[in-house]
Amino acid sequence: MRISARNQLSGSVESMHVGDVMAEIVVTLKGGESVVSAITSESAKRLGLAPGKAVTVIVKSTEVILGVEDGK
Repeated sequence: MRISARNQLSGSVESMHVGDVMAEIVVTLKGGESVVSAITSESAKRLGLAPGKAVTVIVKSTEVILGVEDGK
């Protein structure tokens, strides 16, 4: 797979919650952190996602917002 996005993280599917329309996929990265992705249930099925399956998390965003509590 060759794509232009540079933010690619390797991991494996930890768990899935698949609904009628959307699926929430929890991916454990090689460093132990977790990333959650919301995709269509059809995409999860088409990709053959299942716990333990190796995946690449690809992050493509126009902005990343951080926040802190006032006074901290």
